Amino acid sequence: MTDTRRVGFIGLGIMGRPMAGNLMKAGFQLVVWNRSRPGIDALTGEGASEAGSAREVAERTDVVITMVGFAEDVEQVALGPNGVIEGAREGLVHIDMTTISRDATVRIAERLSERGASMLDAPVSGGEPGAIAGTLSIMVGGDEAVFESCRSLFEAMGKTIVYCGPSGSGQVVKLCNQVVVGLNNLAVCEALILCVKSGVDPGRMLEAIGAGAANSWGVQNLAPKMLARDFRAGFKVEHQLKDLRYALEEAQAAGAALPGTALVKDLFDRLHADGLAEEGTQALVKALEKMSGIKAGDV
Repeated sequence: MTDTRRVGFIGLGIMGRPMAGNLMKAGFQLVVWNRSRPGIDALTGEGASEAGSAREVAERTDVVITMVGFAEDVEQVALGPNGVIEGAREGLVHIDMTTISRDATVRIAERLSERGASMLDAPVSGGEPGAIAGTLSIMVGGDEAVFESCRSLFEAMGKTIVYCGPSGSGQVVKLCNQVVVGLNNLAVCEALILCVKSGVDPGRMLEAIGAGAANSWGVQNLAPKMLARDFRAGFKVEHQLKDLRYALEEAQAAGAALPGTALVKDLFDRLHADGLAEEGTQALVKALEKMSGIKAGDV
């Protein structure tokens, strides 16, 4: 059966724009809103309808998807003046695909439920390439029946869609993802620095370890960018730093020890202090280069 629900999309940046585009390719009619014009213009040029506020998006649609930057952005869009909540009604579904804290997610969900609306937290992994290709991994928390009713939307944007549990569970799983991603990124950086400091060709090293047990997404995707000095953002330093902060806050609340995650966050803090917040997460190698007095591609 064709899903004929009206879909709203708020947040048309690096990730949101291609995700919204894939929904349109799947046949969904979109109503969009963004805080800046380029994202709106790109989507309306492809046939989306423009709204004047988050409230109007909610009033005109059955499902509202948000993909913004930080927890405060989600709260503003969802609960602030002219926010989703002001256009919410019985049966509306709000799917937030931003990575935020579990506490913020549960708080927003509770407020929306007072208006008869449901909320799913559905953060994603896969970066800009996955958003463009429609192959994102999507981890979802909230009511399972609501999740199943929205499966066709998730399938338009992702390849691996996993229901994780009650409200906030998707966010916890995404934070686990970011712990692994961050530590793997650091491992790649350390391997490159060790290799270059020891006078061995890092390209050959990557060829060798990429065929064995050390292979990873970071080895295949981030390491070549580090060597090529390509620090354009597929996922920004400031967003990785935000995710690691949320992970450590969740760990503290749960009584979990995450010493490696604390170290990686400290290194991303240094990048942020050096004015590199807008660079891609592969810029982590710059923190180690600064400490080691060498660049990864120097051999």
